[in-house]
Amino acid sequence: MIKALRPLLRRSTYTGALFAYAAALASLPLLSFALLPALAWRSAPEGVLFGVVLAVWAALIALVGLARTTRRVLVLAARRLLHVVLPEPSAARPPGTSPEAGQRWRTPLWLLLHVTLGWTGALASGLLLFLAAALPGGWLRAELALSLFGRSARVTGGWQSWAAALGCLLLAAVVCVLVTRALRWSAPRLLGPSTAERLALAAERERRLAERNRLAHELHDSIGHTLTTATIQAAVAGELMATEPVAARAALRSIEDSARAALEDLDYVLGVLREREREAGTAGAGAAEAAAAAPIRTLADLPELLERVRHTGAVVEWERSGDPARVRGTLSRAAYRIVQEGLTNAVRHGTGGPITVRVAAGPEALELEVVNETGAAPLTGRPRAFPTSGHGLPGLAERVRLLHGEIDAGPDGPRRWRLAVRLPVRLSP
Repeated sequence: MIKALRPLLRRSTYTGALFAYAAALASLPLLSFALLPALAWRSAPEGVLFGVVLAVWAALIALVGLARTTRRVLVLAARRLLHVVLPEPSAARPPGTSPEAGQRWRTPLWLLLHVTLGWTGALASGLLLFLAAALPGGWLRAELALSLFGRSARVTGGWQSWAAALGCLLLAAVVCVLVTRALRWSAPRLLGPSTAERLALAAERERRLAERNRLAHELHDSIGHTLTTATIQAAVAGELMATEPVAARAALRSIEDSARAALEDLDYVLGVLREREREAGTAGAGAAEAAAAAPIRTLADLPELLERVRHTGAVVEWERSGDPARVRGTLSRAAYRIVQEGLTNAVRHGTGGPITVRVAAGPEALELEVVNETGAAPLTGRPRAFPTSGHGLPGLAERVRLLHGEIDAGPDGPRRWRLAVRLPVRLSP
């Protein structure tokens, strides 16, 4: 019983009904225009005049529903008063496109339904509330007669009139529930996004998710590498400060360079995130400027990366074949991050043995390989353990998969760890 009465006690039920009744009142000015043909054609039968007035009235309501502003107001009001989930009309439509053919009628149809439900609910609930106020005590000499299956009952006063008044109140509340539920059912179907808009929303969500994943990879690769090398360099500088101050100062300078590069990457990521927030409210003005400010690190920056790793005390050997400089664009940037992550893992999990980096740019594929020893004695001053998020290799695998490449990471003999990546490539002329 209590569960059945819950809709009658919800605030959203009555705010939704008021929303419908407000639409009925708002349509009254249009009704005055719809009466003009009837006034000009008084000789026609009353039934014809009534039909003409309704048709003209409905046409005027539909014309109002075609306006973009009308849909925007209806969506905002439905979200607030009906508590339905509806996207912003501007967000639901692909940028630079108009509504698809056959979908323009959805808002006018919902507005017609809205007005119809508003008038029906307003007349029914208004009559019931009038009866609830007039029946008790025979006010206004009101009487109520009920007929059912050939039997009639007349309410004239006493407790029967109070019971009938209470029943009218309950029926008025039920009318509000029915009107609100009808609007809540129809709003997502007629005011919500169309099929093309849903596809556009899904594509936008996928694009944003891919962008977030890319930014997460950038932060993991850049900040993780910097913190790893800076920690080791600080430990080495502490060990050599008294005996070899020149080497210690070199390690400190390397920490400064690494931190500066990481700050550039961090500033870029934060700038992109802020730009995404501005795009949500300003249609994405300035996105090109944020993209232009992005730090671009490619295979051409590998010597600087290897030098920073060498400042940790690690021995890094670099083998090149082909012409890596001819690899451009996304592939070159991804290759840099792959080698960076491989070096980070080698420094973090290795024990101080030599690290071999091989880059081979062939006519059909770019091959990257990072090999480090795992059985040598630890480097002096190096922390023996680093905290790890566990996202390094899975992130690499995802990056390689997006580039349609192949990855192989794991032990290579009893004392070696090998990361090998093969990416399909088209060399620029």
